[in-house]
Formats: sequence, C-alpha cells, structure tokens
Amino acid sequence: MWVTSWPFAEYVKHEWAGAWVNSLFRNESRILSSELIREGVAATRAFYGDPPDLGIVTFVDSSKIRSTNPGYCYLMAGWKRIGKTKGGLDALGQSPSEMPDPIAPKGFTPSLLPGKIPTLLPQHP
Repeated sequence: MWVTSWPFAEYVKHEWAGAWVNSLFRNESRILSSELIREGVAATRAFYGDPPDLGIVTFVDSSKIRSTNPGYCYLMAGWKRIGKTKGGLDALGQSPSEMPDPIAPKGFTPSLLPGKIPTLLPQHP
C-alpha cells in the first residue's frame, strides 16, 4: 500500500513544507520494497504531475521498525537521508531530478486527476 499526501505548506510544521509526503507504505508481498517505492513515486507523478521543488519526503520512526537499518528500502529506491524532525524521526527524501518517470498505476482513472474534481482535490501552486 502506498499513500502520498500533498499538504498545504502553511499547515506543515517540519522543514520540508511544500514537498509531497509518503504518509504510508506497507509491503506484504514478495516484491522488493525498493521496487514498490519506485512504483509508488512513479504513480504519484502520474497523479499529481510535476513534483514540487522539494520533491517527496517520508518519515521513519526507528523505534518502531524491526530492521537494524531503518529506511534501507527507501535508500535502495534512490532516496537519501535528509535530516531529522524536531520529534526525532528520520527524514528521507527524493529530489525531482532523481524520481522515476511517471507511470499510471493499473486501473488509473484519468478523470480523477487534480483539477477535474476541484471540490475534492484542492490545487497547489
């Protein structure tokens, strides 16, 4: 499962305000997590279009992860460690130039693109 949010910068308290946020990722399959992360970013680009200047970020709570190397699957997908939040979460990110090309996910409905339903999907600058 992959979820990307694009919160309005004025409501964000971390230093990556304006970036897309990978709010949820879970892999229960045999597919490498790094491959699914690349596909998630490609699908996000297909849905939202051009990425924001700050790219995409995610936050990892290493105290909640069994791995001895929290965030490793993101690193293998081309992300980088970019800092920590004030609350101590590890921040990982990927800049627009490092992102995979957009690829629409299976079953993608173009009529649900941002701007087609303005009451549900507010536009970002």
